[in-house]
Amino acid sequence: MKATDIPFVKHIGIEEQNDELSLDFKNDVLNHIKTIHASAQFTLAETQSGIHLQSLFPELEGKVIPVLRDAQIKYKKPAKEKIIAFSSTDEEAVIKFKSQFEKKGRGLLQIEVKIKDINDVLTCQATFIWFIQAL
Repeated sequence: MKATDIPFVKHIGIEEQNDELSLDFKNDVLNHIKTIHASAQFTLAETQSGIHLQSLFPELEGKVIPVLRDAQIKYKKPAKEKIIAFSSTDEEAVIKFKSQFEKKGRGLLQIEVKIKDINDVLTCQATFIWFIQAL
């Protein structure tokens, strides 16, 4: 399943364009102080981490079950405009995951995500640890 087809992701309006995930500034996702709600930012970041995971290992699609094991997020600035997600993974972490997966059929992988608004203001940053198990 494509991450942007997940019902909740669709519900809040996360969009994918040019390999970027974004969320528009709109009433449906605002909080009580008229900024993008923390849970909407979390969902954007978590979805981006899942897409990043898929992009790292396209050959595993349909052969594994990835499950989010841990998440840490820090909100930096209010999101007052459209936000965009950016993800990365340390190359050493990828090598370690591949080794774990080859030996045990499962492993952990950490993915970093930054959310920035359209003016390049960092609104939050997060770390997601995925548990990936072979079917």
